Amino acid sequence: MSTAFDTAFDTVIVGGGNAGVSLAARLRRDGLEGIALIDPSPVHRYRPMLNYAAAGAARMGRYERSMHSVVPDGVEYLPYAATAVDPGARTVTIDPRGTGGPGGSDTVGYRSLVLCPGLVPRWDAIPGLDEAYRDGWAVSAHVPEYAGRACAALVREREGTVVFSIPPEPASCGGTVLKAAFLACDSWRRAGVLDRIDVHLVTPFRGLLGLEPADSRLRPFVDEYGITVHERSRVSAVDHRARTVRLDGPGTAAIAHVDLAYVPPPSRAPRFVAESGLSDGGHAGLVGVDPGTLRHTRADSVWGLGDAATVGTRPSGGALRAQVGVVADDLRAGGASAPYDGYTVIPIAVSRDRLMLAEHDRDGLPAPTVRGLDLTVPRRATYAFDRYVLPVVYFRRLLRGRV
Repeated sequence: MSTAFDTAFDTVIVGGGNAGVSLAARLRRDGLEGIALIDPSPVHRYRPMLNYAAAGAARMGRYERSMHSVVPDGVEYLPYAATAVDPGARTVTIDPRGTGGPGGSDTVGYRSLVLCPGLVPRWDAIPGLDEAYRDGWAVSAHVPEYAGRACAALVREREGTVVFSIPPEPASCGGTVLKAAFLACDSWRRAGVLDRIDVHLVTPFRGLLGLEPADSRLRPFVDEYGITVHERSRVSAVDHRARTVRLDGPGTAAIAHVDLAYVPPPSRAPRFVAESGLSDGGHAGLVGVDPGTLRHTRADSVWGLGDAATVGTRPSGGALRAQVGVVADDLRAGGASAPYDGYTVIPIAVSRDRLMLAEHDRDGLPAPTVRGLDLTVPRRATYAFDRYVLPVVYFRRLLRGRV
């Protein structure tokens, strides 16, 4: 093993998404030095735009940047994959060659380690789904490399059966599948073809999201678009030759003759988390942290946040803003000013000009951030803020540690 990175950093962050970059920027603004960020992806995406792009309401290329351009000044960027962590030695093993083969790794030392590597698809969890993706009739913006294909597929659909599936937790803002579904239905209605399309929604929750008052606000739009809802159900298998989507739930066993399946695969944390002994032991191998402090339950020098950590709430960009503040305070001062309360938010566009926000805590109870204004009511102003204002805030302020 080579020793190209034989100098330990004060703070090593694994993951260059929203959580990793915004945390690095926040730490730099707080005056911390000796920070390294590890991520192999050359591209940083504003992920909330993916479902807009899938429904043809945005061009995803406008919301992508090179990873080098978003890493804060003063942070050492290591564009490699993390393959292991040794909490005892306080080292992270990386693969500079990207091969994972013998002799292709180095170690990076740390005083504090923050794991926010995001989630990876579990293609084996739904037999036949990967073949359906390769055949082109299964798509999802939740797998970014297929976002462009999802847009083309939804836009050109003019008749037949279409299935949308909200993935089971953990999922990267899985509830926003509803955003793609409603935007697509609105587009089909405006094109005069909605009555020729049989739309199905598969959800693992009771109702739509299992949240009130959000579900009650959304139900009229489900009825308006004529969507058949399969509650407390999951996609269990896909027959890519027969075009059948099989369900595991109390109702329909299968949806046949499917023309398009918008089915995100189930997710898990990268395998190095469990292999390094840092997972919670669950099937998804999430980083096992205290959901309030976000410090690892067994390794005091390790923190976790974002989609791949046991924060006890549904992942979202809104959740990350609070989590980043907790971890940044802890790393700077040795103790967070307040624990993370589980706040998260699911933005759902119900048409191409109206959107609602489902804000809630980790118990599923409403957690509104604006007094005197019910943001679960779909509004044009909320849509404009989510679609046009937030991306600017994201790149100009949040990724620079100013939010």
